Amino acid sequence: MIRVIRFVSGKKTYLSGGEELLNDWQTNGDDVVWVDFDQEDKRRERAIMEQLFQINSLAIDDAQRDRHPPKLEWFDNCFFLLLKGFTADTDSIDFSIVHISIFVGRNFLVTRHAMISPSIEIVLQQINDKEIDFSKGSAHLCYRIVRTIVDRYTPIILALESRLDQMEEQMLEDPNDTLLSELVSYNSQLKKLRRIFGYQQSTLAQLPGSNSALIGKQSRHEFQDAFEQMERLASLSSLLQELTRDLIDGYISISSHRLNNIMKLLTIASVIFLPLTFIAGIYGMNFENMPELSTAHGYFVVIGVLVFIAGGLLFAFRKMRWI
Repeated sequence: MIRVIRFVSGKKTYLSGGEELLNDWQTNGDDVVWVDFDQEDKRRERAIMEQLFQINSLAIDDAQRDRHPPKLEWFDNCFFLLLKGFTADTDSIDFSIVHISIFVGRNFLVTRHAMISPSIEIVLQQINDKEIDFSKGSAHLCYRIVRTIVDRYTPIILALESRLDQMEEQMLEDPNDTLLSELVSYNSQLKKLRRIFGYQQSTLAQLPGSNSALIGKQSRHEFQDAFEQMERLASLSSLLQELTRDLIDGYISISSHRLNNIMKLLTIASVIFLPLTFIAGIYGMNFENMPELSTAHGYFVVIGVLVFIAGGLLFAFRKMRWI
């Protein structure tokens, strides 16, 4: 699907539609257009990008790849920004990614994504609701898309922070295998997010300091804002992964401590019953010539000795604070 929004500078208004709005548009004109390729045929995308917008073919190759790290590349008539955003069905740290390619020229914005992008949909709706001033140009539209992509990360990261606080309390009260499994999953997802955030932080850091005529003074301030937000998220995700690893280590330590206590109790029981079993074993032998067997009070003496030994060992263990 090809969606086009065209800002008619002479009338200070914009038109929404399809590919027909590009028929008389000129790259050297004053009208600003936003073309969004949403799950469109790659050959058709390439034809429009190359013929109408003179976009570099190698950049188009990168934009159409299924997997590519975030990047920023400059050309004579535009710059190419590739970012990763959450998909429409992502509402937790168990996320999936949609690649969003953005080409920004003097009077055009071209976006391309192989899946539905909620960030693009949000900005389109904001334009329809007149919450975005289209006359501010393509760089401003690019900022709004970038900021929306970044903002969709924020609630999920903050929700995870709260969940980890809950899990820390739960781990002290009732550590279990389900808790460990959840922590391991969080650690894996945060590792992926850190990689994405690191790439995007480095990419967005280049925009505010650019001397390109495609980015005005106001847009530089806007991209600085987007970079700072991305930087905070990258820092927070790094902190959360460290916290997750600490919780995993804490869980293992608690489990080891509980196991040690159990083994200590079993060892104490074994030590107590070892001499008792030894004595019982001796007097359980069926020899005829055992002097103690004919003693009138032999049974009670042996029982007394067993009780004395068990009590003495228990007293000794408590004295040494083993129990």
